[in-house]
Amino acid sequence: MTAPRSRTGLGAIAASTAGVLLLLGLWEAGHAAWGSLVLPSPRETALALWRMTVDGSLWPAVAGTGRRALAGFSAGVLLGTGLGAVAGLSDTTGRLLQPFATLALGVPAIAWVVLALLWFGGGGGAVVFTVLITVAPIVYAGAAEGVRSLDGDLRRMARAFRVPRRVLVWDVYLPHMLSHLFPAVATALALSWKVAVMTELLGGVGGIGDRLAAARAQVDTVAAMAWIATVVALLLALEMLLLDPLRRRLLGWRQALPGAARHGTARRDAAPDL
Repeated sequence: MTAPRSRTGLGAIAASTAGVLLLLGLWEAGHAAWGSLVLPSPRETALALWRMTVDGSLWPAVAGTGRRALAGFSAGVLLGTGLGAVAGLSDTTGRLLQPFATLALGVPAIAWVVLALLWFGGGGGAVVFTVLITVAPIVYAGAAEGVRSLDGDLRRMARAFRVPRRVLVWDVYLPHMLSHLFPAVATALALSWKVAVMTELLGGVGGIGDRLAAARAQVDTVAAMAWIATVVALLLALEMLLLDPLRRRLLGWRQALPGAARHGTARRDAAPDL
């Protein structure tokens, strides 16, 4: 008997397409029920996006938000990964850093936005800092758990067989750590965009958030929905074009066991195909 196979690529695309069509259908139904002032239709939103593209207002705003979000995200990932790896290797360091991680996770993002605007003013530094302080503790938790949960028997066996350190790091430690770190990084990437837009909206520093603030002031629901759709489209593009290929490349070893790619955990009792 062979183990059940995971969903094929074609089936996954069909399911995703069906989900998008369902969302558009519900969106159109909401528009029909409440009207354009409350919920503009998909067609009105698409036309607004086209006008923004033609008049040149779309891409500069996207570039500004993306630049600040990426800067804060990159710094947060580097900081969180480094500190998380050290905390996972040393219980003393982990206990020392845990209160800081709890504090950073416990403070609402809006509170960090307010503090960042007070500390850095209405510039891009406030956006970068807010994204960093939001991303770092999430990545820290994933990295620390990835290091701590490495099977001790596996490490002892590798030492007993005198596996070279380079092979041990790249073929044992790193793949296991990535299985915990990658979901945290993916979550942090989505949060970085949302936090960046929120900080821009409150701080008036340009970008998509500033455009949303202008739409709110003008009671222009269609423009607001167009900017929201832009953020969602960017996140979906990052998911499909960046995160999914990276996930398949970095975590491909987990697909040897059925259900690993779909559920994020490997089934030990599944038999390989013969």
